[in-house]
Amino acid sequence: MDWQKEDLKYIWHPCSQMKDYETLPPIVIERGKGINLYDINGKCYKDVISSWWCNLLGHCNPKINAAIKKQVDTLEHVIFANFSHKTAITLCQELVKVVPKGLCKFNFADNGSAAIEMSLKMSFQYHYQTGNPQKKRFMALSDAYHGETLGALAVGGVDLYSELYKPLLLDVIRIDGPDCFRCPYGKCRDNCNCECFKKAEEAFEKYADETAAIIVEPLLQGSAGMKVYPPLYLKKLRELCDKYNVHLIADEIATGYGRTGKMFAFDHAGVSPDIMCLSKGLTGGYMPMAIAVTTQKIYDAFYDDYLKGKAFMHSHTYSGNPLACSAAIEVLKILKDENIIEKANKKAVYFNKIIREKFLPLENVGEVRSIGLINAIELVKNRETKEPLDYTKRTGYQIYKKALERGVILRPLGDVIYFNPPLIIEEDDMDYVTDVALDCTREILYN
Repeated sequence: MDWQKEDLKYIWHPCSQMKDYETLPPIVIERGKGINLYDINGKCYKDVISSWWCNLLGHCNPKINAAIKKQVDTLEHVIFANFSHKTAITLCQELVKVVPKGLCKFNFADNGSAAIEMSLKMSFQYHYQTGNPQKKRFMALSDAYHGETLGALAVGGVDLYSELYKPLLLDVIRIDGPDCFRCPYGKCRDNCNCECFKKAEEAFEKYADETAAIIVEPLLQGSAGMKVYPPLYLKKLRELCDKYNVHLIADEIATGYGRTGKMFAFDHAGVSPDIMCLSKGLTGGYMPMAIAVTTQKIYDAFYDDYLKGKAFMHSHTYSGNPLACSAAIEVLKILKDENIIEKANKKAVYFNKIIREKFLPLENVGEVRSIGLINAIELVKNRETKEPLDYTKRTGYQIYKKALERGVILRPLGDVIYFNPPLIIEEDDMDYVTDVALDCTREILYN
């Protein structure tokens, strides 16, 4: 059977212009192991983007496989309203040990965007029920990405995804966020005082009374091009939210579970959000699941007699799915028992070193930025002026296609090449994927 032809006959792939598939047909994957994926012809691909950042501990991890296999013979799913199960309870018992201090109530969903929607609704309803019904707007940073459903899209700030839908979206207060590569204050992220934070202070002074919450991707704005900013920004934001009674929502969907070198990005700042959204690495990339974790204080505002109408009437059919919970429990166990994050941090030093050595000599590399095992290489037309490349040439996409020929999955964000591999990647694979990325970048830019 011609599987590629059959795919194109039926499937509309996400985040794709399907016309591109005429020249780059879908790669049909048959199996995976570690950071490797193998197509139906046996060709190996190094998955150094963790299949959209969710594969945490490698494909077909035997311990996670075993946990799911064991669970499926006991309970596959049960309604999560008025029913529960040991696997979900155990997961919460383990999560409360590692989430930032003060977060203790877990509301389950089935994908990251749903967790964002849930957190926005939760914040609005909290203020409505605690004497601040005027707080019905949200703040978010420029270039933010929080998902594709309408509420999540509204707080996002990447026009590629949201521009067309703006007539349908919430009126969000947009704050100029940190842009450390093109800092308007001429500062460096490693030693600045977050001078850019004054934009947030101005917005809060003007709009805080009508604002329920501000939502941020902590330390790393992913879809914006892996933009990294300092922990001090989060500390200042926590103080500002406390001052004005505005919730701080942490979108840790992409940054959680060791991606930034700590369990959660907020751990770098030593402060806690009011609501934290988790997904992706939560189940190691195995099962669709998300959680909005919040505080006792927020939870208590919904706790009352039923006829008072204060319940949080939000549900998902697959909330608390036992199979996903079993995977999530095993992920936490592996992270702890095998010291995965500590080992990844040691490997990150080497990874960042070789990437800088290989890419910085290229005249079209504007910056290499790193946090944890994540490394991003921003390609520019002019390093001195930081002028971007001509986006119509789709340079990043051309590099992506070349790398696929040599078995490396890069999938750049525009003209930002990045690596966000499973935490178990080893040095020999780091050497190979960076060599391939460098060769392909040179070939597209200079040949």
